[in-house]
Amino acid sequence: MGQNHKSTVVITGASSGVGLYAAKALADRGWHVVMACRNLPKAGSAAQSVGIPQDSYTIMPLDLASLGGVRLFVQTFRESRMSLDALVCNAAIYLPLLKEPLRSIEGYELTVTTNHLSHFLLCNLMLEDLQQSTAEDRRLVILGTVTHNPDELGGKIPPRPDLGNLQGFAEGFQEPISMINGKKFEPIKAYKDSKVCNVLTMRELHRRYHQSTGITFSSLYPGCVADTPLFRNHYPLFQKIFPWFQKNITGGYVSQELAGERVAAVVADPEYRQSGAYWSWGNRQKKNGKSFVQQVSPQARDEEKGDRMWELSNNLVGLK
Repeated sequence: MGQNHKSTVVITGASSGVGLYAAKALADRGWHVVMACRNLPKAGSAAQSVGIPQDSYTIMPLDLASLGGVRLFVQTFRESRMSLDALVCNAAIYLPLLKEPLRSIEGYELTVTTNHLSHFLLCNLMLEDLQQSTAEDRRLVILGTVTHNPDELGGKIPPRPDLGNLQGFAEGFQEPISMINGKKFEPIKAYKDSKVCNVLTMRELHRRYHQSTGITFSSLYPGCVADTPLFRNHYPLFQKIFPWFQKNITGGYVSQELAGERVAAVVADPEYRQSGAYWSWGNRQKKNGKSFVQQVSPQARDEEKGDRMWELSNNLVGLK
């Protein structure tokens, strides 16, 4: 079977953690995986280390720390002449110990650029590619996190996400502004805010494009993958205690493999074809636990906020 007959999925941040295991799970299902990563040698050795067959993946450079990096990736992908049947926005950075904000090339705060603005641009540009696919079932999946939702146990730990009236976005999001609500820089909150924007983006994509395109837009929280490289910038003690705590105290722990398997299911399996859904497996996870559609946080289901986030993000990434 030539590559042309395989369904093709693009996964951002596929060189480690959940993205890598999602790539493996989809390759196991017969998909061709485009691993969209910053570090190409790392992606290659990661793919080999988990046993993804060489004809099942292509590595393409994607630097989410700059909007130009996103445009370059889309150009590279189009030059490959592959069709696009699914897009998975998985990559994220979490920099809890920063005292001062880091900035993207455009001058925007880095966590929100990487996790939200770059993916927002990628989704908008690649909608076109998804629409050109002849597959009858095309999907765009954005990873969520329990920390976006103060209604749930995992989301109650301060600082809570709060986009406010998106004042920081409205004012251009450059020096001295570093937060979406325009207030003082808090690195952990920047991460949570970016994940609220991810869910809002999925819901807005669904609201704006599902009926006209037939594309399924969804998000999922695959469980608490406490030993993911996402936490590599945290205190060493946190890196040791957190997985233990999730395994032994909360029961919320899931392995990277299981989380990757869940992402692959939402991308490929027929029972996940509901657009606009946010899938969860619950906080106290059983291995064979069933997935269900979870209600997202009040902020993430606020349609006015979603609309404003969309317009302001459009301006920041230079669309229309």
